Amino acid sequence: MTAVSISAPKRVVELTVDGRTVRVTEGSTILDACKRLGIDTPTLCYGDTLTPVNVCRVCVVELEGARTLVPACSRKVEEGMAVLTDSERVRTSRRLVLELLGSAADLSTAPEALAYIERYEAQPDRFGPDSLTVAQAVKVDNELYVRDYSKCILCYKCVEACGVDAQNTFAITVAGRGFGAHISTELDVPLPESACVYCGNCVAVCPTGALMAKSEFDLREAGDWREDEQTEVDTVCPYCGVGCNLTLHVQDDRIVRVTSPDDHDVTRGNLCIKGRFGYDYVKSPRRA
Repeated sequence: MTAVSISAPKRVVELTVDGRTVRVTEGSTILDACKRLGIDTPTLCYGDTLTPVNVCRVCVVELEGARTLVPACSRKVEEGMAVLTDSERVRTSRRLVLELLGSAADLSTAPEALAYIERYEAQPDRFGPDSLTVAQAVKVDNELYVRDYSKCILCYKCVEACGVDAQNTFAITVAGRGFGAHISTELDVPLPESACVYCGNCVAVCPTGALMAKSEFDLREAGDWREDEQTEVDTVCPYCGVGCNLTLHVQDDRIVRVTSPDDHDVTRGNLCIKGRFGYDYVKSPRRA
């Protein structure tokens, strides 16, 4: 006879969010409870497929009895919690965080961040025109993706995707400390000499465009990136039998970018180099 292990059912926790009662399973986060109630809580460093690292601080909420604001993306719920997501204290904190991010990084290709800046009436330019501290040249050292760290907000999502959360390549890390902290390859070697396998999973999770597919970058540089005119086609990767789901972004009858849905149980948003970048053959003149 085969023994079957049956885990005990999770306990249900009841709390209030903005005065509304909600019940979620034990182990859920405040962000999960907010989603259950349909409360739009801003996030930048959070990803459904990534381990929360609590660095962007735009999801902070006010918790009754707590001395400081707490990050909704990682704080676990407790019975009887009373949470405020839109108090003046919360709005002030989020506004300042967005102003600091917007003053230190180029957010021109970060639509979510720009929407949050408008929503909270943040004014990044009040810190002055010389506050952009990370301006630097775009790194173009391969044909698949580019790195523009003037757009980086140090959200750590690329580090997590390259690490144990997805790829386990560990080609990306955070180097330096304090104001000198920056995203780097391991041992700060050039990207082609690093452990990078060019899966592009770091590109997929980047919220600001600091990491961007070369195809998209080239079109943007030429002023020909028209996302509102693009169509999306869902398909299955043709390269192997794993069955990864692809979303093809098509502009002018050409594939300009490939993504994968986070909720697909095979890929969870992740692809390999072939699935994400290997689509030039579709329009190859040899197929004419």
